[in-house]
Amino acid sequence: MKKYILLSGIVALSVISIQSCKKDKTDPDADNKLYSEATASGFTKYQNDTLLSAASPSPHGSFKLRFNSTAAAALDSTGELPSGNTFPYGSVIVKDVYNGTDLKLYAVMKKDPSSSNSGNGWLWAEFNPDGSVVFSTGKKGDGCVSCHSGSPNRDLTRTFDLH
Repeated sequence: MKKYILLSGIVALSVISIQSCKKDKTDPDADNKLYSEATASGFTKYQNDTLLSAASPSPHGSFKLRFNSTAAAALDSTGELPSGNTFPYGSVIVKDVYNGTDLKLYAVMKKDPSSSNSGNGWLWAEFNPDGSVVFSTGKKGDGCVSCHSGSPNRDLTRTFDLH
């Protein structure tokens, strides 16, 4: 009887573990789609493609910033989103993060409040240059939103106030 109870407990834990794995907060299809969007051509480059130094407490490091045409249309004549304004649905913002002169990471935000992966109206992801996922859209910005919620409010973007 004890062996049966022990075996039943192991089976129950295995089922729970399998269910947890199914909810591992990754979404490969959404990640692949966002990576393709982030690496497409036609982006507007912030501050003439200048390599910007990371400002504390940024975890990203030195970077260049790019906007798709939807996001770029929301920028003012200085190339920034005015305080209190929001980016339109479909905006994609990409930080090309560098280690010296080597591209090491894409940190990506896409405005998509209707997505099941949305965190505060945005998809959040990080990718290695080869497309492998560092931070999945399935995590819904967990660990991103809190830092990006600072003041002044520029729709969860921080670069305009730090650079």
